[in-house]
Amino acid sequence: MSMPLTRQNTNHTRRAPHNWLIAATVGLFLGITLIASGRSVVAADIGIEAFRGHFVGAGISRTEASDYFGLTVRDFDITIVPAGDGFSISWTTVLREGGTPNEPNIRRKSASLSFVPSRRAGIWHASDAKDPLAGGPAAWAYIEETSLMVHSLTIADDGNYAVQTYRRKLTDLGMELTFVSVRSGETTRMVEGRLTKSSN
Repeated sequence: MSMPLTRQNTNHTRRAPHNWLIAATVGLFLGITLIASGRSVVAADIGIEAFRGHFVGAGISRTEASDYFGLTVRDFDITIVPAGDGFSISWTTVLREGGTPNEPNIRRKSASLSFVPSRRAGIWHASDAKDPLAGGPAAWAYIEETSLMVHSLTIADDGNYAVQTYRRKLTDLGMELTFVSVRSGETTRMVEGRLTKSSN
């Protein structure tokens, strides 16, 4: 199920940093409820080991500009490796935007994160987690039914915030990916894709 991109009133007033964190958290979890969709495997107290493997696939990206310039196609390559009580995840996204059908403009983006247990059961935090109030991103992860959820929060110098949410949901064939980027309450990008498991 696709979620329409929304625009809210951008006439924000300056609020204390902790209010931005509260707003980000509330908006984040409302968005998570809306984007869950598709087939799923049986959720029976699965752990991070269930997500181990190398997954490849493709999907589409949508922004407000998509109404004028169309959707963009992306290829995905994701590797998840449990390690001790935590795990690492690395991913590469190949973007095809602009150019011609025979010679599209291709860009490649790669990133990786390692997660370790937090003081709260069932929640991991990035091993190199930074204080978002100091300008660094804070990333955390947890399992929700058959989905591995990863969130990243950053706070700009002017108090505005950005939250990126990755839902990687196990399916009978592999994985469904949903990515949502929210800036100060406005959904700026949504990516949906399907991946198959190529190896452990």
